[in-house]
Parts: sequence; structure tokens; C-alpha cells
Amino acid sequence: MQNARLKDYLHLHFLVFIAGFTAILGKEISAGATAIVWYRMAIAAVLMFIYIKIIKLNIKVSKKAIIKFSAAGVIIALHWITFFESIKQSNISIALAMFSSGAFFASFIEPIFFKRRVLLYEIGFGLIVILGVFLITSSELKYINGIILGLLSALFSTLFAVINGRFIEKYNSTVISFYEFISGVIFLSLFIHFSGIHFNKDFFTLPQMDWVYILILASVCTAYAFIGAVEVMRYISPFTVILTYNLEPIYGIILALFLFPETEQMSSQFYLGATLIILMVLLDAILKNNKARKRKKMPVNN
Repeated sequence: MQNARLKDYLHLHFLVFIAGFTAILGKEISAGATAIVWYRMAIAAVLMFIYIKIIKLNIKVSKKAIIKFSAAGVIIALHWITFFESIKQSNISIALAMFSSGAFFASFIEPIFFKRRVLLYEIGFGLIVILGVFLITSSELKYINGIILGLLSALFSTLFAVINGRFIEKYNSTVISFYEFISGVIFLSLFIHFSGIHFNKDFFTLPQMDWVYILILASVCTAYAFIGAVEVMRYISPFTVILTYNLEPIYGIILALFLFPETEQMSSQFYLGATLIILMVLLDAILKNNKARKRKKMPVNN
């Protein structure tokens, strides 16, 4: 049993490592952000469909549910596009630091969706996150486009996570992801067609290493990561999973520093700002977990 538990925790950290590695792949792939996301979602959808057939999962849902999943699919597509474009306009460290600011957006988005009041400490954490973003922005003005795109990416990511939080209460996560990927591909296909990019020979002619990186991104970092995250929650508490996933920017920034020291070495002010943001994210998760535990321990009156 102890070995099984250790194996589950190692699996969780491997999934978080994969999440951080996504940014590395985004930097290495020479294709544009829109093309990367189209390939990612298209290949992941095919792989997930194969998985659904293997496990014989029933994917029939109502038309209303499909419309909802489709809206979420567009949002996750926009998140990935802005995330990869943030990397291309700045670097991995900037994109991941801005991605961490999602906790600030969540403090305002969650109360709207779940109809709860805004918590005072969330506002305090949000102000500190703003300070962290200000420190990064003021010290790295040359990356302002990447910073703005990174903040947009965090906003889309938070919106997606909150919406999915409502879906998971009623539907199977694999079914949700499958429809989201399909809708994302349709949305991006229409965008590519009408934006003037077009599906021409150049779109499908990529360097050999781009194909390798895209296949890793779609299979390991998307299809496997989505399924693995659900599987690991069977054995590890949701809080531990969420808290561990908050380490993604740390893993990603360390990886980037190791692999690309010439472009990822940032100012001391950047690391101070990034540390403030990540600390607030971790503290927010810890406080929410403590409150949830206290609620469970409270006696229930009949």
C-alpha cells in the first residue's frame, strides 16, 4: 500500500512536470501559436476518441450540454493561443509568471459562478498578486506584449477551470474534454479560414522536429495529462492535486533556466514578483483546504 501511494504521488508530480514542459515545447516549435493549438487539439481529440473506444465509454449527452462544452472548448483554445503567443512575444519565464496570476482572477470569477461572496483575504492576495505583476512589468518593459498576453492567458485559464468545475459535477471528465477538443478544432478551423491564414501547403509543411514536438504536446502533454489528472484524483485528495499543480510555474521556470540560460535569465525584480505571485497562489489553496476541512468536521443538525 505504501509503494502504491508513493507511486501515485510520483505520478502526480510527473503530470505537473509535463504541464511545465508544455511551455518548453511552445518555445521550441517554430509554427505560430494558432497552428500549434490547432494541431494540439486535433491530434488530442483523435487520441481521446481512440481511448473512449477502448474503454467503451458512452459519450452521448444532450444538445444543451454539447453547446456548453463547445463554449468551454473555445475558451481553452484562446487560453492556449495567448499562452504560446506570450512565450513567442517574450519568454517562458514571463508567460509562466503571468499564468500564475490566475488566482487573482479566480477570486472574482468564482463568486459569480458559484454565487458566493468575495472573501476578504482573496482581495488581499489579489492586491499582492497585482504588486507582483507590477514588479515584473516595471522591470521587464521590453516584454510588455508577452506580459499582456500572459495575463489574458491566465484569465481564460481561470474562466475555463471555473466552468469545468461546474461540468464535472454532472459529466464524465473524459467526455467533457473530448467535446471541448472537438469544438476547439472547429473554432480554430473557422478562425484560420477567415483570418487569411488558410489551410494551404505551408500550414501542413513543418520542420521534422516540429512534428515530433507537436506529437509530444498533443499525446503526452494533452491527452495523457487530461486522463492522468482524473486518474490520480482517485487516490490523492483534490486539494493535494490542486496545490501540486500550482508548482507548474516553478517547474517550468527552472526547466527554462536550465535549457535556455541565455534567454531566460531575468532580473532580481522579476523573481521577486514571480515569488510573490506563486506564494499567494499556494497560500490561497492552503486556506481554502483548511476551511473545507473545518466545514466537514462541523456537526450536522437533524
